[in-house]
Amino acid sequence: MYDQYELARYGYRQELSRQLRLRDLLAYGLVYMVPIAPMAIFGSVYAGSGGMVALAYAIGVVAVVFTAFSYAQMVKAFPMSGSVYNYAGRGISPPVGFLAGWVILLDYVLVPGLLYLVASVAMHATVPSVPVWLWLLGFVAVNTVVNSVGIRMTAVVTRIMLVSELIVLAIFIAVAAWAVASGKGRFSWEAFYNPDTFTWSVVAGAVSIAVLSFLGFDGISMLAEEAKGGSRQIGRAMAAVLGLAGVLFIAQTWLAAMLVPDPGALLTDGDPSGTAFYDAAQAAGGGWLATVCAVATAVAWGLPNSMVAQVATSRLLYAMARDRQLPAFLAKVSIRRNVPINATLLTGVVSLALGLYMATRSDGIALLSSLINFGAMVAFLVLHVSVVVHHLIRQRSGNWWAHLVMPAVGFVILAYVVVNANIAAQRLGLAWLALGVLVLAGLYLSGRRPALSGLAPAQPQQRDFERVW
Repeated sequence: MYDQYELARYGYRQELSRQLRLRDLLAYGLVYMVPIAPMAIFGSVYAGSGGMVALAYAIGVVAVVFTAFSYAQMVKAFPMSGSVYNYAGRGISPPVGFLAGWVILLDYVLVPGLLYLVASVAMHATVPSVPVWLWLLGFVAVNTVVNSVGIRMTAVVTRIMLVSELIVLAIFIAVAAWAVASGKGRFSWEAFYNPDTFTWSVVAGAVSIAVLSFLGFDGISMLAEEAKGGSRQIGRAMAAVLGLAGVLFIAQTWLAAMLVPDPGALLTDGDPSGTAFYDAAQAAGGGWLATVCAVATAVAWGLPNSMVAQVATSRLLYAMARDRQLPAFLAKVSIRRNVPINATLLTGVVSLALGLYMATRSDGIALLSSLINFGAMVAFLVLHVSVVVHHLIRQRSGNWWAHLVMPAVGFVILAYVVVNANIAAQRLGLAWLALGVLVLAGLYLSGRRPALSGLAPAQPQQRDFERVW
């Protein structure tokens, strides 16, 4: 009951269905992050980090822990869908919120397209008789139908798929650990630190790629209006998901690094075919293990991962549309299913079109990956600023640790990663931001100046409510 009041005090009706428990949020976050995600980008991170792939993931989890902490602070202050869009808009100002939402929209809109494309290309390589476009169509159709049925159906499917991914990961870890112990690989700590290749700029560049594997944790905040317990559960779920994912990512990449058949060639030539992890799996257990890991990765990215990405994207579109900052039809909620049906369908259509177009480009996957990373990092920077502005400056908070030190450290870490990011990603990301500024100017000129409901919630009503309940 209080969860519904949390939303009403900001001028919104409870339209989405609150059915998700903590375990559902954990499954959602883990599936979004994909426990076996490093398998797909292992070679790129290995080459970019000078072989210190486990260190890149360790630094990555530390970097996003500060960001998760800032998310937890802001979701308690503003317990609603919309993520950084709402936090920056209410914590700083509506125009800043619009630009933050615009920047992270780059992340959320492109992520499903990237996932569908990666999965379809991988499945085509496994089953050449089925073309890439048909795999794309199949993945998009299945996920759109599941997400349109309702959030409970999505939760059930994601739990089933998560168990499957964890089984595959457990098999790899067991076989790889046995292979290293029996002498098939060379036991080494170089995946954590190699004095011959270590520089902070090299590691930071690799972290910017590795962070792609952690991006799902922020999607949990999009479910604030569908979680039982509201904002209280969101922060707990984020912390637990990051800890679990961090351990899994580091363990599998450390083992794989010790089993790479030709480390020198991988460092020199990179991993253009994207098979470095599967080569390590083959060295550990043979062709069957490489095939199992490759197919599991493709299915994980194409079904559960892209499914929850579509959920997060549709909730962001819904949140911005109900504030009249995107077309109003995106705010329509299905009465029977309690899901933002138009936003869900549009996300599916855009993902399909984007995937089909990028499939025709040789650099499609690399281009999408770079854009997604840049958009997310910039949005996270704005998030940290919103914590300081809202809590420390406006609310006169005396908690300097939570509302200044933690967000400041997170900001510095992410800023370093952004500065060392791919140049093409920086240019394209800034071009997208500039387009957002033009759209914002258009909103002002058309009389639709960004505004958010309930920027000053009625505190006396809240106290009356708490006395009653």
